[in-house]
Amino acid sequence: MATTVTDDQRKSAANLSGFDLDFPAQLRMMGRAFWTSPVRTRLIMLSIALLAVILLTAYGQIRLNEWNAPFYNALERRDLDAFLHQLEVFAIIAGLLLLLNVIQTWLNQMTALNMREGLAKDMVDQWLKPGRAARLAGFGTIAINPDQRLHDDVRNLAESSTALSIGLVNATILLISFIGVLWSLSAGFSITINGDPVAIPGYMVWAAILYAGSASLLNNLVGYRLVGLNAERYSKEAELRFSLMRASENLAAIALARGEKNERRRIGVDIDAVLGVIRGLAMALTHLTWVSSGYGWLAVVAPILIAAPVYFSGNLTFGGLMMAVGAFNQVNTALRWYIDNFGPIASWKATLQRVSVFRNALIQMDSVEQHGLAIDLQRSADNEKIRLQSVIICRDAGGQDLERSFRLREADIAIGPGDRLMINGEQGVNRRLLFAAMAGLWPWGQGRIEMPEQSDTLFIAQHGYLPTGTLREILAYPRAPQRFAEEDYLAALTACGLGDMASRLDENIRWDKRLDSDEQASIRIANALLLKPKFIVIDDLLEGLEKQTQDTLAEVLHAIEGVTIVYIGRSETFLSVLSPAVAHLDHTPAKENPAKPDSASH
Repeated sequence: MATTVTDDQRKSAANLSGFDLDFPAQLRMMGRAFWTSPVRTRLIMLSIALLAVILLTAYGQIRLNEWNAPFYNALERRDLDAFLHQLEVFAIIAGLLLLLNVIQTWLNQMTALNMREGLAKDMVDQWLKPGRAARLAGFGTIAINPDQRLHDDVRNLAESSTALSIGLVNATILLISFIGVLWSLSAGFSITINGDPVAIPGYMVWAAILYAGSASLLNNLVGYRLVGLNAERYSKEAELRFSLMRASENLAAIALARGEKNERRRIGVDIDAVLGVIRGLAMALTHLTWVSSGYGWLAVVAPILIAAPVYFSGNLTFGGLMMAVGAFNQVNTALRWYIDNFGPIASWKATLQRVSVFRNALIQMDSVEQHGLAIDLQRSADNEKIRLQSVIICRDAGGQDLERSFRLREADIAIGPGDRLMINGEQGVNRRLLFAAMAGLWPWGQGRIEMPEQSDTLFIAQHGYLPTGTLREILAYPRAPQRFAEEDYLAALTACGLGDMASRLDENIRWDKRLDSDEQASIRIANALLLKPKFIVIDDLLEGLEKQTQDTLAEVLHAIEGVTIVYIGRSETFLSVLSPAVAHLDHTPAKENPAKPDSASH
């Protein structure tokens, strides 16, 4: 069954700075994720379609802006026929723009959907590559609440990336399209200084740039804290969600211990942390509203005020004035895109950082042990033995401190087909780290471990994982249940003392909540009987079980012929029933380099 990394392994976990990425590296990291995704072709096709629709929409908006001149001029002349004709023109342009808007909305949604599909599947694939997630758990805060990063952060990143990318492209095209219109309308403007005319070609363009630029500068000054606050909010929200989930899963134990008051206090601290960040965000957004809303209201009259000198000088008709106002608003809207989206961009950057750094950490898990002392884990040459040579286990992730370590007293242990070995240890030695090291989940230490092929080895954790599904699926995990005959399931259950559960093989319930610890331990041994591995490594499975259950499971293990069994833990039952060789873990500092002790013995 599955192997887990315990809280003891996380306590002093290092946070490697190598996981951090600057902003360009974050973009490259996620760009590679999308480029290698199966949805790449779909995304490219959708992007091309979106670009075409945006270009057509921009062209339609230019035609609509040009329509302003004859329409308002017809109003100014009180020309009813021209007025009605321009209404017909408007209906055609507006109808086509409406159709394009509907198409663009659908394309937007499909793009966001495909981006989320590609990103979510890529992140889950990276997370669940063999050993990665378990090794990551030893690195502190980077591994906290991976479910939140894989769900909420991925969703936010996919949706915001789509919206912001489309908005940026749309604003750029509008800017390029209308800046020429605005320039041509104000190309001949001049002002009189000391009686001499001074030409200012395209003065409305410069006015729009100055107007939007000042707003952008103020927004940056006022809203600079938003990126950090958004990142902190995501982190605190995840911690609160984890606290609530943990309390929900342990309600019975909390009630029995009368611990409700203590849990209220713990959860209250997390709630206060979230509320504190939200208060900071509220104040930052409030200050930002002074700028964004202030400039928004000013935009109602700003283009008219700017174009007024040309209009009152007689160089611009009323229709031309309205055309200039429309062009100014389009240019200003395009230039203000960054301003109006400062909050969403800040949130997007915070989410991009969390997702990209998490993905980078997952990828680096394959070589992270190179940062410190690492155990040499190899596949045995003949695939017939487990061998442990001068093994030292560091207690802390990163493998930097041999002072905090323990080791196998026997310098060279080799066990072959059918052998039995029990590895116990002194008080306080975390034997579970040796179990994780043999499974390839704890690389920090020294020495050499030779293991058979993974397909031939089964690791049974003391507190294993029972997947969601039927009892049949759990017994066959991780293989497909149809690979085993009905009599195989019945024989495995009966041997492990669970014969009364044979009629419930196809029942789909929360078995991890329904079964007690003795029954779950029996299920793990029944799983081993079905899978028939050549090597079994057990993490103190019998500890704390009823004496009858211990005897039953020990007899089942003893009856398995030709299988190598390594039991890591203390068990008098295992010792008396299977008569294994015994090895020892102790606290002897590695730096003493004592004489080479004898190999494992009874």
